[in-house]
Amino acid sequence: MMAAVFASLTLALGLGWVGRTREALAAIAVCLGLAIWLFLFEIYSPEYGFRMPWISTEAPLFDPAGDRRGSA
Repeated sequence: MMAAVFASLTLALGLGWVGRTREALAAIAVCLGLAIWLFLFEIYSPEYGFRMPWISTEAPLFDPAGDRRGSA
């Protein structure tokens, strides 16, 4: 998918070089849309998604430190 982003950016560069400004701007818009879509896909994908295993949002089932406060 990154190849499509690069191809659309290259197309925009080529179109801008030959003087087709409107088409170049459209290709840049396509490139931006593809880049945003790829970013969101990589963040929210269950297979390739961004994970932060160091952030735990669940209560621990056991006390890992062995803290025995309150027991005599």
